[in-house]
Amino acid sequence: MTAKTISNGILRALAIILGIGLLSYFLYTVRSVLIYILIAAVIALIARPLIIFLRRKLKFPNTIAVVTTMVIFVGLLFSLAAMFVPLVVEQGDKLSLLQTTELEKNVQNIVTQANDYFKSKNIDILSQLQSADIFSGLKSIPEVLNSFVGALGSFSVGLFSVLFISFFFMKDSRILKNSLLAVIPTGTEKRFSHSVEKTNDLLSRYFIGLMLQITILFILYTITLLIFGISNAVVIAFLCALLNIIPYVGPLIGAFLMVVLSMTSNLGQDFQTVILPTTIYVMIGYVIAQLVDNFASQPIIFSKTTKSHPLEIFLIIIIGGLLMGPVGMIVAVPSYTALKVILKEFLSDNKIVKSLTKDL
Repeated sequence: MTAKTISNGILRALAIILGIGLLSYFLYTVRSVLIYILIAAVIALIARPLIIFLRRKLKFPNTIAVVTTMVIFVGLLFSLAAMFVPLVVEQGDKLSLLQTTELEKNVQNIVTQANDYFKSKNIDILSQLQSADIFSGLKSIPEVLNSFVGALGSFSVGLFSVLFISFFFMKDSRILKNSLLAVIPTGTEKRFSHSVEKTNDLLSRYFIGLMLQITILFILYTITLLIFGISNAVVIAFLCALLNIIPYVGPLIGAFLMVVLSMTSNLGQDFQTVILPTTIYVMIGYVIAQLVDNFASQPIIFSKTTKSHPLEIFLIIIIGGLLMGPVGMIVAVPSYTALKVILKEFLSDNKIVKSLTKDL
């Protein structure tokens, strides 16, 4: 091996490293655009069955079917916004600077009653909480709200971008596939194209199943909150159901949120006879809804949509969480499903792959 060959190899390696570094920097710089594309792709996958239904069953032209689907999606989005605006306005009034004194008085009243109640049971866990300055951060809430309003412009740009990209993904589903086919090795286009179609089908079913799971939880939470007269029951139920997208961690956050909002819904009432029993009953309903989800709806929906055993799903979610935290837990199942389809197409003779993909 000559010195020229060695130097050429070193230069080639440096060029590759430099290219990877520049590509990584570019992707980091345009990460917002990549997120828009990813969200748009998910929306397109969810909308795919509806577009197919409109085209095949109702004989809509493709463009009309896509426009109709977009109108339905935008209508749902504005309906959700209309549902949340009153809650945001109400909470903004409560947390504004002018209301801080009243809010502090009510919450400290709850803390005092809770402290007295637990002391009567020889439990003194709230003594430190009563003397804590839990309202020191409330003074900055108006500034936080102003920052939120300032960020609304960026959100609007992102929303428009996602809707715009989603429209073209729905209108021409081959855009993303053709982009991927342009960078794969020659001779594998047909097999890769089959993998993309299979992945699209499975992920569409998965995301629809996820929406069904959230809907079931939303109904159960709403019934529970309405039974016990919690204000803004529909909004709270929707928030807690939506948090279920984050496996295992989301339900814990939802439980905390439901406890807090159930207690603040009864501010000014007696802690021992009203606030505590109501909160306990609400949490019993929450636990029942979670049991229904964990042992009935979730295993059935996920096993049917992703063609994977519930134990596989559990392990993949745990691994995703260990690698990337909550984000990893969210993307674990779709990523695993896509990987299984690709492995089945290109390594179908492998014993392990054959075992994992036998139901695909």
